Amino acid sequence: MTSPDRPVALITGAAQRVGAVIARTLHAAGYDVALHYRRSENAARELVFDLERERSGSTLLLQADLSELAMLPDLVDQVLTQYGRLDALVNNASAFYPTPLGETTPAQWNELFASNAQGPFFLSQAAIPALRKSHGGIVNLLDIYAERPLAGHTLYCMAKAALAAMTRSLALELGPDVRVNGVAPGAVMWPSDGKTYDDRKALVSRTPLQRAGTPEDVAGAVLWLLRDAPFVSGQVIRVDGGRTLSV
Repeated sequence: MTSPDRPVALITGAAQRVGAVIARTLHAAGYDVALHYRRSENAARELVFDLERERSGSTLLLQADLSELAMLPDLVDQVLTQYGRLDALVNNASAFYPTPLGETTPAQWNELFASNAQGPFFLSQAAIPALRKSHGGIVNLLDIYAERPLAGHTLYCMAKAALAAMTRSLALELGPDVRVNGVAPGAVMWPSDGKTYDDRKALVSRTPLQRAGTPEDVAGAVLWLLRDAPFVSGQVIRVDGGRTLSV
């Protein structure tokens, strides 16, 4: 059964990878979770099955393409219909792929900005009334490449930089009722067509903690910002093992 006393978090891109670990981490911390996915229905349903075995009535599954902006208020409405509250929004969903200069297309611009900046903004806007009521929080999943661009990925870096600016601006606009922060991972999960082993080894060697991060590292930072950092807003926490300290 749902409980009016449990906090509720809406997590985008929650079916797989880091998003799924964030969902599991918040759920284990006592949150009911609304799990958004776009295409990964089987993985999303498997996650719901696991979480419902732990606590019945604790999940809500939401399907949407975040580029379809008219759908975004309905996601928030479904959460409020189910739970009567919304305490946290985690903008995790993200498209990521290279866009070499000279070959970049308007369609790639639209897709990368839709998932990494436009969708998070309009979903946050739709969630503001509920988050003000609960004195809740927003956490945006950024990337260290928003500050230190990755070669061949100009559009992705631009979109994440826009999301970083949005994080700071919304923190200013929504205080004192709503806190807004970001988490910027370093090397955590390699893309499916990702770096060779030698490239990965070289990257880790430049990281002071001498290891790649884990999804649990990222999820722990998200939970801390939502639950344990009541005087933190407008900040971007780098979860990168100190990698951005090296040149």
